[in-house]
Amino acid sequence: MADQLATEIINKIKAHAEPDGNEITVDTELDQLGIHSLELTEIVFDIEEAYGIEIEMNTVEAWNKLKNVGDIVEATRALIAAKG
Repeated sequence: MADQLATEIINKIKAHAEPDGNEITVDTELDQLGIHSLELTEIVFDIEEAYGIEIEMNTVEAWNKLKNVGDIVEATRALIAAKG
């Protein structure tokens, strides 16, 4: 079950994902949602603004590590913790 942070991020992702009627969970693969680099960039900006963090996304390696919704949630959680 998703916690508060995961739920908030899932809602941000829903705003950019291609609706296919399926439930979005932390295990949902980003490519299943039709989320590619442009949409992921918009989601990252939304998350940065909402939580006052900076997500380093300018390397290919960083982009390739984000495979599912849970990866985004955990990356965000780590940055929020580091900020605090």
